[in-house]
Amino acid sequence: MKTIDERTLDRIIEQITGQVLLSLQQELATTESPASAPITAKDFVQRVQPVLSAGADRLASTLGIAPTDKSLAHAIDHTLLKPDATQDEIAQLCFEARKYGFASVCINSAHVKLCADLLKGSGVPVCTTIGFPLGATPTDVKVFEAQQAIRDGASELDMVINVGALRSRDYELVRGDIAALARACHAGNAILKVIIEAAFLNDEEKVIACQLAKVAGADFVKTSTGFGPSGATPEDVALMRRVVGASMGVKAAGGIRTYADAQKMIAAGASRIGASASVKIIQGAEK
Repeated sequence: MKTIDERTLDRIIEQITGQVLLSLQQELATTESPASAPITAKDFVQRVQPVLSAGADRLASTLGIAPTDKSLAHAIDHTLLKPDATQDEIAQLCFEARKYGFASVCINSAHVKLCADLLKGSGVPVCTTIGFPLGATPTDVKVFEAQQAIRDGASELDMVINVGALRSRDYELVRGDIAALARACHAGNAILKVIIEAAFLNDEEKVIACQLAKVAGADFVKTSTGFGPSGATPEDVALMRRVVGASMGVKAAGGIRTYADAQKMIAAGASRIGASASVKIIQGAEK
């Protein structure tokens, strides 16, 4: 995989930011008064925060902060996304999440109601996936799926971007896709994590994907679905953290099976881990 030096990375970020913000200013000029102030990436982040009434304080204090060993469980999305997962397996997942105090349970949207009932009063949120695992779903369909998931009890949503559109350089489609999901999530006091499926992208495309997610109002960027050619790598996590800064979370997911794996991702800049081997990871931390 081709790597890029620091100067080139900074130049790419600057160019993409300028292009995206210019596009947004032109779009908003048709709907807002001429006296409206120019929009910036920082403005988007500031606009998102007041909407997150239930989770705003937690987001503001933890998005870009790497967990310590003592708080590692609180940074892991306890995950079960296999298509043949049974209700008993989902119940076991929720039991383990209660026991260890994981950041959330992450499941397919068909299981949201069940998890919301099983986790009621536990303080463990329900996270679900949108447009999963391919991302090649019309925006309206993703929005409907997100709204239904929120009604069913989800408060964190992990959406997959339209990877083909990104690789086709249709950046406005990708930005609009993410922005529509961000609006739907924040209207329901839910957090949006954007899966860029890094294994399909080169470094320049990863930078662009993260920058679009940031400008569109997402709360996290996430490395992988776990169903792609490969999962998270420390290199990808470090690149993503550099692009989004401390104002957003970075979730590493896919192939993280041990405490050592998790520590590598945290050291690279991850503030959230997605794993199905969560219990094993925590037991490794205790040892």
